[in-house]
Amino acid sequence: MDTTEQEFARLVRENKSTIYTVCYMFSKDADEVNDLFQEALVNLWKGFDKFEGRSDSKTWFYRVTLNTCISQDRKKKRSKSVPLSMDINLYEDNDAETKQVKMLYNRINKLGPFDRAIILLWLENIPYDEIGEIVGISAKNVSVRLVRIREELKKM
Repeated sequence: MDTTEQEFARLVRENKSTIYTVCYMFSKDADEVNDLFQEALVNLWKGFDKFEGRSDSKTWFYRVTLNTCISQDRKKKRSKSVPLSMDINLYEDNDAETKQVKMLYNRINKLGPFDRAIILLWLENIPYDEIGEIVGISAKNVSVRLVRIREELKKM
């Protein structure tokens, strides 16, 4: 393995939870999370030679993963498919905290991709200026959008 591959592998290990979290927020099930995760890794690898280190690696990983998920979300909406279901989930957990997390997840999933990305980053405790850098808007605009997003989530 050459040094570029080693550096990429190290950064993926450091940012694995970031990649997974973004993919989780744009998916309906574990298979889709894994598909998005793989697609994000491919796109991260393809763009790795262009990563100059001017921004934090976590910011770059968020941006590439987010763009990957948004692109896949658009493709999915263009091509309707019939999901196969066994109508059973052996991993279902029904305690109160899990139900609350699922309710929040379902509400966030109803938001548009851009708002979904902003609230996801906010829930990860990313500072407004970094959120703005990731999604391409000002920190002030992030603040305004978050107020609107939170109001929209309350109404759901």
